[in-house]
Amino acid sequence: MINPLYSPSPDRYQSGVKFRRCGRSGVLLPELSLGLWHNFGDVNTFANSLQMAHFAMDHGIVHFDLANNYGPSYGSAEETFGQIMKKSFAPFRDELFISTKAGYDMWPGPYGVWCSRKNLLASLDQSLRRMNLDYVDLFYSHRFDPQTPLEETLQALVDIVRSGKALYVGISKYPPQAAEFAYKYLKDRDVPCLIYQGRYNILNREPEQEGILDQAKENGVGFICFSPLAQGLLTSRYLNGIPADSRMAKEHFLKSSVLTPEMHAKLVKLNEIAARRGQSLAQMALAWCLKDDRVTSVIAGASSVQQLADNFKAMENTAFSEQELQEIDEAVR
Repeated sequence: MINPLYSPSPDRYQSGVKFRRCGRSGVLLPELSLGLWHNFGDVNTFANSLQMAHFAMDHGIVHFDLANNYGPSYGSAEETFGQIMKKSFAPFRDELFISTKAGYDMWPGPYGVWCSRKNLLASLDQSLRRMNLDYVDLFYSHRFDPQTPLEETLQALVDIVRSGKALYVGISKYPPQAAEFAYKYLKDRDVPCLIYQGRYNILNREPEQEGILDQAKENGVGFICFSPLAQGLLTSRYLNGIPADSRMAKEHFLKSSVLTPEMHAKLVKLNEIAARRGQSLAQMALAWCLKDDRVTSVIAGASSVQQLADNFKAMENTAFSEQELQEIDEAVR
């Protein structure tokens, strides 16, 4: 049986999706973006990845966030997305906002890691081939490189935009001083930084504490948070121990040592607050990030359509009372 050609839902922008302006730009991003870090690589079935991508598009989640080494294995998430582009999304390319990154290890040798000009340009060319794209909407320097002159990294980003291989550029996980330098350097060359990507969630508030959120807003730069669910910790998954099929059980990015009795108690308290709000813990965690107008979007990963559908519901209620915020703060102290 031949599968019919994909046609997105005609009601995709009336499905409840909400968009926010990204800094001082013309870009509007959905409050929920789909991250392809863990569940789109060659260890997962293409059918499941395709279903999640279709669900996202059918609900107006048009931002897909990738990086060169997402998988596992390295490059396989982009390859999967490239198949989805070819099979389903090519006619709708102009509706999509696709981002990728370079800066972490990707191939052997000194030019397969960090943020030299050579690495960034070569990596983007490889990413475009894997994804069957002529350009990406957004290209990031995935992390600050303390060994390469920052001017070299930023000039590579400028030249990437001028070459037409990316429409916008962003930075990820830069310390405040380097971020301030980047914002000025890029703006002075008429290629303003579109967005800053940082880890931000109820349990990890560094972007707030370090002034990253305020700094981005003052410079007209959007902020998008990754790991809003703390690698799955801020879900109901670990309220009753460590499931055998969970990410924590695999001891990869989320270690079992994190789930101390103290952490478990925090999760239980947070879950109780979420229940009173009529939300799951995951939905409340996503909504908590979105309560702040300095946050443009949250990047959520998913391993199934059901997970993605549950996360989507977080956008229905992103308002918190002062009492709720105080209870959340007390719960995580």
